[in-house]
Amino acid sequence: MITELTTEQEWLDALPVLNELRPDLTEATFLPLMRTMVQEGYRLFALINNEQIQSLAGIAIKTNFYYQRHVFVYDLVTKSQSRSQGCGKALLSYIHQFAKDNDCETVALESGLHRVDAHRFYEKKMNYKKFCYSFKKPIDLETP
Repeated sequence: MITELTTEQEWLDALPVLNELRPDLTEATFLPLMRTMVQEGYRLFALINNEQIQSLAGIAIKTNFYYQRHVFVYDLVTKSQSRSQGCGKALLSYIHQFAKDNDCETVALESGLHRVDAHRFYEKKMNYKKFCYSFKKPIDLETP
């Protein structure tokens, strides 16, 4: 079963799985970020089997010049002991249908350079195309 997690308790229940992708998150940092992200359009979906979260997808519908109206997948993670069992594929396929149902042109995501297994999954099993690099620059807010 795939469901959207909408309450703070559901978000906290998801944190151990999300920590497999984002190990730096603690309850103290996670909840304030999650509240703000939800206000900005972030939605968290979970694939649940046997009353346990197996996989998570954190998404938002966005619009820009290069993707047009699209779903951006910010977080996609499957619990380590549930990998290679079809959970990620089922959840990402659900997100594809969600995009279609919401008149989106594309589903886009980014993946860390070191996540070779994830890249293989996106390219080989889900037919995603690698077409660019993503860059970031931390901004020191204390220095003028």
